[in-house]
Amino acid sequence: VVANPPPRRGGRYFIFVKLTTEGGVDGIGEAYVATFDPHLVARMIEDVADRFLVGRSPFDVEVFWRRAYGSGYALRPDPTLCGVISALEMACWDLIGKECNRPVYDLLGGRVHEGLRAYTYLYPADGDDTYTPTTERHIYNDPSLAAEAARDAVAKGFTAVKFDPADSYTVFDGRQPTPSELAFCESMVSALRDAVGTSADILFGTHGQFTPSGALRLARVLEAYDPLWFEEPVPPEDLEGMARVAAGTTIPVATGERLTGVGEFAAVLRAGAASILQPDLGRSGGLLQGKKIAALAEVHQALLAPHCYCGPVVAAANIQLAACTPNFLILESIGDWSGFHAELLETPLTFEDGVVIPPTEPGLGVVLDEAVAQAHPWEGGELHLTPRYDPPAATEGFR
Repeated sequence: VVANPPPRRGGRYFIFVKLTTEGGVDGIGEAYVATFDPHLVARMIEDVADRFLVGRSPFDVEVFWRRAYGSGYALRPDPTLCGVISALEMACWDLIGKECNRPVYDLLGGRVHEGLRAYTYLYPADGDDTYTPTTERHIYNDPSLAAEAARDAVAKGFTAVKFDPADSYTVFDGRQPTPSELAFCESMVSALRDAVGTSADILFGTHGQFTPSGALRLARVLEAYDPLWFEEPVPPEDLEGMARVAAGTTIPVATGERLTGVGEFAAVLRAGAASILQPDLGRSGGLLQGKKIAALAEVHQALLAPHCYCGPVVAAANIQLAACTPNFLILESIGDWSGFHAELLETPLTFEDGVVIPPTEPGLGVVLDEAVAQAHPWEGGELHLTPRYDPPAATEGFR
């Protein structure tokens, strides 16, 4: 478990796994599990590996996945178990690619994209913490600073930027937006559209904060600014409500970062709840599940936009999947993959003028710098993400 030092882009910590074959070949993976202490998650990974993987062939990906997914007679989507499986499955593919001396994308249908369009979240000014900005005015509350950050991203080559001005998410969501929240969201999206013009897409990245009717009220405010998508407008388990939002707005709806397994994504498509799918390969079940999700999306004329708010190994897996996916739309990037993400790899991810270049090296195409990882042990008590748990005040949001 590796601590992500300030400014903590991509999370407070990263959970990596390494598998080694009898022949001495290493494969790496990463879990995106935010619901338990990460050291407990590491122990879960060890347990699942001992039960279903150690002493077996890494090529038997489907066998491993089904045995682990069915452990304890679960056989249903669970974000923690699927995050554990994802890390180990990812490491298996890294091993398979190295044994075959091919990039993983060559083993999943072959490369169809030479370069991968990428977007970034808007983050606070250089050096300022992602979770707790130190200045009174910052990109989360000041449209002019958000616009400046968007212009900077476009100057680096990005053709899309994402932000979430719809206030913090809570354990009491969904809710109705207040008039002041609607006005603030419009001021932010208007400032960003003025800043980037037609040189970049705007991605409105909500996190399930609203009821279906509340999301539609917000969508009516946003439509004039033509965002590329409205992300997770309602809590992800409410597919019927999300489908009502999708049918009631011209903005494409995107979802998937909190979904696991091909079955949950199939349900989204059957319901007509979204036309852009965002699996996070550190949680959704790994690369083979990702390939199945992409194929389902292709049949439904839906597009793939892999989610990434974690470390560089999940990013590398996302790149492998995107490279061999015909219906790939765009890739989430943590800035330009510089900073600590680059330090963790012996050779950083290649980012050129807003485009990620898939590596040609075998496996996932990246090697974790274990000395750097071991020099940054996680010793904190916080979780990766923590929604607000106190009920909002009766007058909150009216300002």
